[in-house]
Amino acid sequence: MMSPVLNRSEIHSDSLVTIGRILKPFGVHGEVKVESLSDVPGRFGKLEKAFLTLPNDTVPLQETTVIQVREVPAGFLMKCSAFSTPEEAAHFRGAWIQIPTSHDLPRPKDTYYQFELIGLSVEDPDGQQMGTVEEILEYPQHHVLVVRSEENEYLIPANRRTIKKVDLDRQSLHLASKEWWDIHHAL
Repeated sequence: MMSPVLNRSEIHSDSLVTIGRILKPFGVHGEVKVESLSDVPGRFGKLEKAFLTLPNDTVPLQETTVIQVREVPAGFLMKCSAFSTPEEAAHFRGAWIQIPTSHDLPRPKDTYYQFELIGLSVEDPDGQQMGTVEEILEYPQHHVLVVRSEENEYLIPANRRTIKKVDLDRQSLHLASKEWWDIHHAL
């Protein structure tokens, strides 16, 4: 049974957060193997509804009811109302599994989710615009913000030493003293 296709104007992609990706169909009952992209414990076990979207937009954003989720080594097996056969499930290979963002997400004080930082305007300690946070690279030591403008690209360590303030209401991120991230410290 196919669930209704939603108009992109009804759901804004910036109001969704990606929690997983469909890898491939599994079995003959329309299940799919899912890679989790969430670090929230029990995220898939409690999932009731989700949105599916393909990165290349060949299938419009589609809401689906999650029927069953089972944890398996290296991921999950999920059955959804959007597909009931392996052939239907194959159309969603590579689809992102997204859920609406919530303002009451659990988090420690002064901690932010990556999706909240993407798109923030970045200012140096003098108040000069440096660019926008385009992506976040994950390294074992810490995360790195990729800040781009038309002329420059900066790689800023995401830690309390380099980031003075994050203001989600004003969609801005203020950097601390240049001694912690200045280009002269790069190799």
